[in-house]
Amino acid sequence: MSKSDTTNYDTLFGRIAVEQRLITDEELQQCQEELKVLHGNEEPVSMEQIFLKNHFMTKSQILRLRSQIRESKEAANQIPGYKVLGKLGSGAMAVVYKAKQLSLDRTVAIKVLPKRFTEKPDYVRRFFKEGKIAAKMNHNNIVQAIDVGEAGGLYYFVMEYVEGKTLYDDLSQGKVFSEQEALDIIIQLARALAHAHGQGLIHRDVKPKNIMINNDNVVKLADMGLARETSDIQAAKHEEGKAFGTPYYIAPEQIRGELEIDGRADIYALGATLFHMVTGRVPFEAKTPAEVMKKHLKEPLTPPDHINTLLSTGISEMIETMMAKEPKDRYNNMEELLADLEEVREGRPPIQARRKFNLEALEKLEDGAAVDPQDLRQNIYVQETITKYRVSLVLLGAIVVVLILVILYMAGR
Repeated sequence: MSKSDTTNYDTLFGRIAVEQRLITDEELQQCQEELKVLHGNEEPVSMEQIFLKNHFMTKSQILRLRSQIRESKEAANQIPGYKVLGKLGSGAMAVVYKAKQLSLDRTVAIKVLPKRFTEKPDYVRRFFKEGKIAAKMNHNNIVQAIDVGEAGGLYYFVMEYVEGKTLYDDLSQGKVFSEQEALDIIIQLARALAHAHGQGLIHRDVKPKNIMINNDNVVKLADMGLARETSDIQAAKHEEGKAFGTPYYIAPEQIRGELEIDGRADIYALGATLFHMVTGRVPFEAKTPAEVMKKHLKEPLTPPDHINTLLSTGISEMIETMMAKEPKDRYNNMEELLADLEEVREGRPPIQARRKFNLEALEKLEDGAAVDPQDLRQNIYVQETITKYRVSLVLLGAIVVVLILVILYMAGR
């Protein structure tokens, strides 16, 4: 095996070890730095050996993971018409490979259902459903579905290969996006979601790991594994009371497992993703997923411009509207959100968000009633805007009066 092959395998092994939670991101980064130094000194050391030396993994864990990688690659090579080139990653439900589609001589990605799930009808049904849902969409900002099928007991889903990185790759390295850069990415995602919603689909798992950015900076929304048709009442009733989504970005109504969930759940998750991009941290943090989700339900959101003071009031106001606890207090749809995203990107205030603001909270405050801090903050924006207009009108009136007096005075002379 050449040094280049070894390096590629080391990268793959490390990534899968993190995905299977055998090591942490921090431990992997430490080992990568050690490996880089050793390779620079021409020492033939592998990532597996570094893991062992640092006691991050046991020998049995390494052997088991190595076996999984080998077996899954051999299985993927059974798919007719495709040649597997390497492994891209793995998750709880699937393994993804880079491959070549022989008939068209193009690179694709193939998602394969692991063997341990192939004997479970619910998992197989869900896997095929993802492929069929993805095939309904045709948008430049959504990873395109190509084929779905079964070969020798192996279930696979072929899709567009995106040469680039995930948004998670940047965020996990501590990157904080500038306001303009973040808006450019979120606008592309909002267009993708507007298309999906127009097809009667909600994604339900918008998060940095499911957001690809190719080498031309085109953003691609991926993974329709949790997507659901809004018209699928049977599926909604089957899932009622269950929380589907990722804790750091999940909408409150998804946590509660409500029967009627619509595109506003995706708006919330997109807002949580934007919050993470411009502040460098997730909206709510806690020791356990359950505690994080509890905060989504109950804890007020810290305004992002309080964390990153370089942010405009407009983007902060918009994120707070996207992440309102109740769906009725968010944007009604992606089209409304897109209108505000475009306004804020051009340096103007978010019109749609401000239309949602009202003076009820201030009135409650005057009556001595309890007021949600977010409502109060939003209404202060409105009050400030109204005050500015009133002051402008008073000044304009004063100028007109002065001009009239000057004209009368000159006429009297």
